[in-house]
Amino acid sequence: MVQKMIELRPIRTEDIAEIHNWPKYVDGFAQMDYALREHGWLDEFRNMPNTWIYVADLSTQVIGFSLLSTTTERTAEFRIAMHPLWISKGLGRILTITTLNKGFQHHDLNKICLIVRKNNNRATKLYERIGFRSVGKSVHAIQGNSIEFIDMEINKGKLQLI
Repeated sequence: MVQKMIELRPIRTEDIAEIHNWPKYVDGFAQMDYALREHGWLDEFRNMPNTWIYVADLSTQVIGFSLLSTTTERTAEFRIAMHPLWISKGLGRILTITTLNKGFQHHDLNKICLIVRKNNNRATKLYERIGFRSVGKSVHAIQGNSIEFIDMEINKGKLQLI
């Protein structure tokens, strides 16, 4: 089973260089490519206090990363990115659930929040099945463009292990 072969571990410096060199996202994910590159999420978050960045290893290959960054006491923001060749294989769900469990169990968080692009129905449905609920909408400037998002959150004890 693939799930047992995935190891979630803290990110290392060499992982960042590897992720920056992943192939470009295409099709519906092209708008997210900036997150992988220099000055993207890893550079933005890696030195923030109370932020945990993890990579998902599958047979020593980095197939994705996730991060939790505290926003208020016992609340954190969640982000996830998958290697372009590993998208749509069900591993993002595993990485998400594993990261949320770390946040609730090891970092003593009570609530984890995320924003998902309004047009990303697939991710929104996944987050809902896991236990997130919509709490509003927002617009954020991403690379000079105004992007609409759905704001979601999950409370400790509400995680669904689908």
